[in-house]
Amino acid sequence: MIVKITGKLVEKKTNALVVDVQGLAHEVLVSSSVLSRVDDHIDGNGMISLITHYYIQISPSRGIPCLVGFFNEIERDFFLDFIKVSGIGPRAAVKALDRPISEIAGAIAQQNEKLLKELPGIGGQKAKEIIAKLQNKVGKYGLIQDTASVSPKAVFHEEMPDWQQEALDVLLQLQYKKAEALLMIEKALKRSSKSETAEDLLNEIYKQRTSI
Repeated sequence: MIVKITGKLVEKKTNALVVDVQGLAHEVLVSSSVLSRVDDHIDGNGMISLITHYYIQISPSRGIPCLVGFFNEIERDFFLDFIKVSGIGPRAAVKALDRPISEIAGAIAQQNEKLLKELPGIGGQKAKEIIAKLQNKVGKYGLIQDTASVSPKAVFHEEMPDWQQEALDVLLQLQYKKAEALLMIEKALKRSSKSETAEDLLNEIYKQRTSI
């Protein structure tokens, strides 16, 4: 399975990039949100790195290998959750995600059907299904900083429970400074003592930031 691709960007298409890896050109499907940030992620030699999701598109006569590209693992995680909604396949999701993930996640958390219905290919019924399926799972996605590109290595804090460390690692990957992330976790724990998992904690952090 291909989980990352690094090569020279040779062409931009509508919802796709062509990346040359040692003479072999790969087409990588990308959302409009990813496409709009490509120039910020190319180095001086025209090289780009993408985290990828690999799948086989099945047709009556054949199966076509496909890659979908993202700038970090959290964006990919959101995509994988998004395609769990009934009737939304990978290609439909690529077209639908034409706004920043943090904005879409916020709409899901706030049950904003109007915004979700404006996404390409998402009608009223599908918007309801997205909210029902993902509403309580989008905290960490709402914390995505759209300019984030390089994922820092996780820092282990022996005094933290594993689930709090997991939440900290996600915040670091989203480009929050360590001191800022620790403060966010501290405030969230004081605000809600019911958090027992990383997902609970990240949802609480998202709630406290959107309530400011």
